[in-house]
Amino acid sequence: MTLFTQMVHLQLTLFLLIIIGLMLKKTGIITKEGQKCLSDITVNLILPCNIISSFMGEMNVSEQFIKNCSGAFLISLGIQMFSILFGKYCFLRCPKEKSRIFTYGIIVSNSSFIGLPVIHSLYGAAGVLYTSFFQIPVRLTMWSSGLALFTHVDRKEAYKKLVKHPCIIAVFLGVLLMMFQVKFPAFLENTVEGISKCMVPVSMLAIGAMLAESDIRQMFDWDVLYYCALRLAAYPLLILGVLRILGIDSVLCSTMVLLSAMPMASTTAILADKYDCNPEIASQAIFVSTLLSIVTLPVFMMIL
Repeated sequence: MTLFTQMVHLQLTLFLLIIIGLMLKKTGIITKEGQKCLSDITVNLILPCNIISSFMGEMNVSEQFIKNCSGAFLISLGIQMFSILFGKYCFLRCPKEKSRIFTYGIIVSNSSFIGLPVIHSLYGAAGVLYTSFFQIPVRLTMWSSGLALFTHVDRKEAYKKLVKHPCIIAVFLGVLLMMFQVKFPAFLENTVEGISKCMVPVSMLAIGAMLAESDIRQMFDWDVLYYCALRLAAYPLLILGVLRILGIDSVLCSTMVLLSAMPMASTTAILADKYDCNPEIASQAIFVSTLLSIVTLPVFMMIL
């Protein structure tokens, strides 16, 4: 199977799950309360297990390992700091709820489900290694600055809530597991990984249920298309230019750029639904950005 075919299959898997979720909502199998329940289960159980699972792989923490991965971590950290500012000032003209959704969508991309298999196919084990360390700053900003976009409390209260959030706790627990190479008993590891594997189907079904309440004629909203142009083209091109100027290793550079060119993350709609921040627009942006990425990702592969 070619890389392009593999990527198309991944995208089609997402679309099919979204359509199933939409049909379940239309037929009443998923109710409004059930939709909220899916969002709550995802944020409070499935996502924390997914985060912990991502840190549980076997890693040889040697001097060479640290040297190879520190660049990926530092570049990702710089990208995340830049993404917060980039998102903040690019959507000032959009309504407040849309601005929050699109800003989060710049900070966090679908770099796990789509990004990891693409990078593995292109660059093998080295690419997977870089991707793993790329995800650490993403996880931290995702559940700190990113989550704060959806909370409706003052900054002090927001940070108190963030510290107690299941996903923030999972990030710190995952880092400790990785640093000290803690090995869970087989039954516990299997449980965490089993729940983690529910991430894609459950979140996509929830997004499909949210889309059922959207007007199809407004699916390609101008603000959504503007976001997609930034997320899928302008933003990764800017990162590519900076990394090329800095003379970053070609494999590392390509990995960082491709991960930054992924469509909007499914967690955007999940959080928007949980915190009542226009989940319909978030679902539309996920759907449209994933659809357009079928074209933009191969273009970036050719450029790189």
